[in-house]
Amino acid sequence: MFARSTTVHGKPEMIDAGITHLRESVMPQLRDLSGFVGLSLLCDRHTGRCIVTTAWESEAAMRATAERVTPIRAKAAAAFGGRASVDEWEVAYVHRAHHAADGACARVTWTESDPASMDRVIDTFKTRIMPRVEQLEGFCSASLLVDRYTGRACTTVSYESSEAMARTRDTAMGLRADGVQEAGLEIAEVAEFELVLAHLDVPELV
Repeated sequence: MFARSTTVHGKPEMIDAGITHLRESVMPQLRDLSGFVGLSLLCDRHTGRCIVTTAWESEAAMRATAERVTPIRAKAAAAFGGRASVDEWEVAYVHRAHHAADGACARVTWTESDPASMDRVIDTFKTRIMPRVEQLEGFCSASLLVDRYTGRACTTVSYESSEAMARTRDTAMGLRADGVQEAGLEIAEVAEFELVLAHLDVPELV
């Protein structure tokens, strides 16, 4: 399973228009593409930063759609009032305790490591970090996306509310510190978002 994430630094006042465009125009077009699995949308209404992630059955399916997706992406970015940058990932881990309902939020952590240590990074996340993440208040789901060529990874943990996410910040900071020590990670960025669309229908990968 593979994923393509599109980051748009849009205008806060255009977020709702962008969401509407994504729901009414983008999703129907993507559903017609072979190998498409699902889509999620994270938004920061204060900064205008939005991340659209699409999932694909295989790397071949993801790459085969690149040309058709390009104009769809450009129109979506314009609807949010910004320009898009794109990353492609292997989906290394997905676990859902329950579906994220309205009001859900997500904390995203981007990391960097030696590409040769990626298997260790994945194993540490699965066996050492996730059992503790699942115990956090309001936990809904978690995913790990990796780029084995660059050593970059992206972890997303969703919570049932912004209040629950806020109450986990200190614990999550400690878990990141453990990841740094145990897997040789470097934390590139941590950001928090509203989980607007949660239709990334990837099966459990644990």
